[in-house]
Amino acid sequence: MAVTLGEFVRWFEELIPPAFQEQYDNSGLQTGDCSAEVASILLTVDVTPEVIAEAAGHGCSLIISHHPLIFTPLKRLISATNAERCVAAALKTGTAVYSAHTSLDNHEHGVSHILAEKIGLEKIRVLVPLSGKLLKLVTFVPEAHAGKVREALFAAGAGHIGNYDHCSFNAPGEGTYRAGEKAMPFTGRIGEDHSEPEVRIEAVMPSHLSGACVRALLAAHPYEEVAYDIIALENEYHGAGAGSIGTLPTPLPGSALLERLKELTGVPCIRYSGDPGRTITTVAVCGGSGSGLTGAAARAGADAFITADIKYHTFTEAPPEMLLADIGHYESEKFSLEILYNLIHKKFPNFALRFSGITTNPVNYYR
Repeated sequence: MAVTLGEFVRWFEELIPPAFQEQYDNSGLQTGDCSAEVASILLTVDVTPEVIAEAAGHGCSLIISHHPLIFTPLKRLISATNAERCVAAALKTGTAVYSAHTSLDNHEHGVSHILAEKIGLEKIRVLVPLSGKLLKLVTFVPEAHAGKVREALFAAGAGHIGNYDHCSFNAPGEGTYRAGEKAMPFTGRIGEDHSEPEVRIEAVMPSHLSGACVRALLAAHPYEEVAYDIIALENEYHGAGAGSIGTLPTPLPGSALLERLKELTGVPCIRYSGDPGRTITTVAVCGGSGSGLTGAAARAGADAFITADIKYHTFTEAPPEMLLADIGHYESEKFSLEILYNLIHKKFPNFALRFSGITTNPVNYYR
């Protein structure tokens, strides 16, 4: 079955919502014709002219990268920057580019989560959950139809609280209305006051699913005019956020954890602060530039925090009892390609999926 780029993007963004990205970011489709067919994909951390040539050489019509091709607005295309050269090459070869970046970073099972898994952590959860991403949907349904409406809302993504789903609050009450001349009331008569035993249903929903939940409500509700309220919540959304935290199945000395990180990432050395002789049980991680979460990791009780791009003063100000380790930006995010591969292969097993053979990490280590 042929899949267009537009159809693929819609499917992908249902799993990795753009609403999760940071305000400064530019995750999403960077170049491409949404009506074009997609059947082959190249996965890469960064987009370079060499990566675009590689995709064209293998017949890959779509590149999915972690880092955005267009991070800051382009004012011209004169091949003066890497982004300009790549955009020009992508347009010339007809190659679409999609960048996941902080949409995937902030996903519950995203970049930090897979890094935590690779380290061997258990009981992994989001370190700093997103806020301002939860809504409460309140509606009023005839008693006999309450079950059908609840199931429709749950199927659309409402009613998730932590490890529980199908969560709702229900209270009986009495609804009143009078149908106008052009109305087609579910029950009651035109021009007459009517009261109906109803159930008030309340359920939380992520803001990026609000449209789908409202459409499901309207489709399942028997009334011609459906009364509902959407209320913004200040609660944290634990289904997405920055970083991950978990525990080692067996506590390790900090030095042993650092050795494990060297083997995992392939870096010849790791910058760190703190005492490597201390025992490590709880570990927080953040793929990419996560030094701003050092305080959050400490407050969460982490014995070690692993991230990248740590500045001198962050090392200085870190709690002395916490091991703080910088494993490199590229090295901390390269496993994101495995997430993308597994998601796409599960849905489109006949797609030709290929990992880029080009190492795009600009940082080298002199041994």
